[in-house]
Amino acid sequence: MDNKKIPIIVVCGPTASGKTRLAVELAKHFGGEVVSADSMQIYKGLNIATAKPTADEMQGVPHHLIDFLPNDKKFSVADYLPLARACIKDIHSRGKLAVVCGGTGLYISSLLDNVRFEEIKSDAALRAELESRYKTEGAHAMWQKLFEIDPETANNVHENNAPRVIRGIEAYMLTGKTLSQLRRESITEESDYAPCVIFLDYADRAVLYDRINRRVDMMLEDGLVEECRAVYEQGGLETAFQAIGYKELIPFFEGAKPLEDCVCLIKQETRHYAKRQLTWFRRMNGTYRADPSEFGDFKNFFENVLKIVAKSKIM
Repeated sequence: MDNKKIPIIVVCGPTASGKTRLAVELAKHFGGEVVSADSMQIYKGLNIATAKPTADEMQGVPHHLIDFLPNDKKFSVADYLPLARACIKDIHSRGKLAVVCGGTGLYISSLLDNVRFEEIKSDAALRAELESRYKTEGAHAMWQKLFEIDPETANNVHENNAPRVIRGIEAYMLTGKTLSQLRRESITEESDYAPCVIFLDYADRAVLYDRINRRVDMMLEDGLVEECRAVYEQGGLETAFQAIGYKELIPFFEGAKPLEDCVCLIKQETRHYAKRQLTWFRRMNGTYRADPSEFGDFKNFFENVLKIVAKSKIM
């Protein structure tokens, strides 16, 4: 390992794959702290739908970049990167190991590749036009347009995420280049990190989908509907409706659909999102694939992960 580089462990994978538990156990084992790479857990008050780790789940391990931003503020990968880099540098300076954990592939890839985003100037008239089209043509139609332009970016963006869908289209219309192309062009320096990237991937997709369905059921028991209703009644919180679980419940709040139908849609949209996450992470280079379902119980799985970390020789 290059001694000048900062060793980090990265735990990535689709929603409901078990990232939080693994990251916490790794942090406890190596004396580390967790740095979140989740684009929705940053927001205050959006707890259940975003599967934000509870105090019990954190087990006393410090977590960074979670629950710090007002839920009416926009936030992008360009905002995330300097914050994440500062957290990792601080953790390392105190002799501890940073464990980056999350499912937002763009955040993780950009961090590991040392992407340095240059600000793309916005065009107010074009932005207003695209925002109007998003409302009139619908989220899926605009996401599909982004997919036609830039499938790499679209595969890591949910169609409900209006700012990122619009930004992807806008960037292409302004520069003639896709966001993914601009991202690659912005990689100008070697990475600061020596990472061990553990990708939680289930060989049997049905196992992951069952975990997703059970997680949604648990969210309902924990008060998902009540949390989403409170957000809905605040009004105007576009950021909240980027998270699966909020927008899908609006028809129930407005009396247009029964709760059961909305819950089915939440599960379906979450499965679709997981599929896009898998596509992103499977394209990443240098990952160690780990299937939690292969080892019977978490103890055996964790022992296998420790072997992976040892094999990576990051420490």
